[in-house]
Amino acid sequence: MTNGSGPRRTAEILDATLHLLTERGYERLTIEGVAERAGVNKTTIYRWWPSKAALLGAALIDAPLLRFTAPDTGSLHGDLTALTQALVRLLTEPPSAAVAVAAFGAAAQNPELAAYARTFFADRLAAELPIFTRAAQRGELAADADPMLIMDALAGAVWVRLVLRQLPIEEGYAAKLTSVLLAGIAL
Repeated sequence: MTNGSGPRRTAEILDATLHLLTERGYERLTIEGVAERAGVNKTTIYRWWPSKAALLGAALIDAPLLRFTAPDTGSLHGDLTALTQALVRLLTEPPSAAVAVAAFGAAAQNPELAAYARTFFADRLAAELPIFTRAAQRGELAADADPMLIMDALAGAVWVRLVLRQLPIEEGYAAKLTSVLLAGIAL
């Protein structure tokens, strides 16, 4: 539903989807439950989203809960540190933490949902690309640097620390992680 079309109560439907995901998990998330929570008929949901994966995919892509604004601090180090801090907040603060872990965990097991997750991450990377363009223009980054690889390294480190190892993020972690990464991709 990224084109602005959809039922009148799209926001309520997507919000209900994300809240029920955190309460019940993906396996117990149902379109009937979403319809009841959102106060709509289930046929309304099926008219716009043919499956549970399509509904959750739309919620991930369109709902403001997981959105962010790409920073412009004036330096690549500052921008990547700010992005890392935003990801840490997303993965530690409710309700976004529960939504991200449940949705992307389910995407690993569901090919249809995985396709929506790929779109979600492609949209995020597109929003982050100006950071790398500006850094290359300032001479902080080689023009042929791979933004996806850089973001995967940053985000992967945060996910492993928080979700897989379930360790806390100490003060200064984002700046330290950014420094380690940038030392590895220095000009």
